[in-house]
Amino acid sequence: MKAAVIVGARPNFMKAAPLIREFKKRRRFDWVLVHTGQHYDENMSRVFFEDLELPEPDIHLGVGSGSHAEQTAKIMIAFESVVARERPDLVVVVGDVNSTLACSLVGAKALVPVAHVEAGLRSFDLAMPEEINRMVTDILSRYCFTTSPEAETNLLREGVKPDRIFFVGNIMIDSLLFYLAKAEESRVLDELGAEPGGYVLVTLHRPSNVDESGVFAGIMEALAGLARQLPVIFPVHPRTRKTIESARGAIDIPEGLKLIEPLGYLDFVKAMRHARIVVTDSGGIQEETTVLGVPCITVRENTERPITVEIGTNVLVGPDPGRIRDEAARILAGPARAHRVPPLWDGRTAERIADILEQQFPA
Repeated sequence: MKAAVIVGARPNFMKAAPLIREFKKRRRFDWVLVHTGQHYDENMSRVFFEDLELPEPDIHLGVGSGSHAEQTAKIMIAFESVVARERPDLVVVVGDVNSTLACSLVGAKALVPVAHVEAGLRSFDLAMPEEINRMVTDILSRYCFTTSPEAETNLLREGVKPDRIFFVGNIMIDSLLFYLAKAEESRVLDELGAEPGGYVLVTLHRPSNVDESGVFAGIMEALAGLARQLPVIFPVHPRTRKTIESARGAIDIPEGLKLIEPLGYLDFVKAMRHARIVVTDSGGIQEETTVLGVPCITVRENTERPITVEIGTNVLVGPDPGRIRDEAARILAGPARAHRVPPLWDGRTAERIADILEQQFPA
């Protein structure tokens, strides 16, 4: 069986790495790794390939930036040629970025079965581009590999047949658990002058938070307040960096708020594991902090990963500075929030996916 495995943005790399590692172990699988180039910044791509020990992409589409329509269209045009040339038996897409949607559309129209890893997640917020990507990809996919029970409920509600749904667990956690010991060897905390349990780690990149100067200024105000209690380490996404630079000094950056370049995967896992609090608008970080038991404040009004709120360490506060401050104060003043690790978030998701695909594509 020949699979075209698609990656395009940083979150994809952590999800594809366990699959590639598992495919390598099995004689039944031939595969090509296709990098769309959706994330083209060196710090956002190359270092993650190295940390995750991903092989060089067999095919690099090099699409770069653009509007959602431009980027999706460029990927579709380029990937259509790949499908015609490589003739894969399966297109494997992960996550919810534009690359996921574009390659799913091409695969489905070429009558190549599509497998969606991380299917069924829903925020029920169509203002999020990722929500549209998720919904369309799932409708097109022959194999919907889900991370949690509510994902199956979402898919069934949308008319996906039960024989297309497979509960396999969370492949992001495969990477987290596999590389946890190696991440501990990172010297990033020494380099940043940070003490374990003595700092706040921040990531922000969603347009709704960083593109509107008023919203972003309010979030930064809350972070400035936190920085007066604990050092705040903020690896700045390129999108967020543009907003900071365009503000030209209008946003207060106090001494305790450290703006740094994006971290590689291993460095980030080390920093996340030992943070007192993580403040984020990322999806995957909500999952990773739940497994690590680290308090997570999510700067969003909704999440496609509700299980992290129900049984994990995650709490939603939206972009309101007061809510961010209040939740941080509660965490700092009280005991750690009780949490559990969701079922099948055990580091064996890629193995279960490969088992299913071997059954579905007999020799």
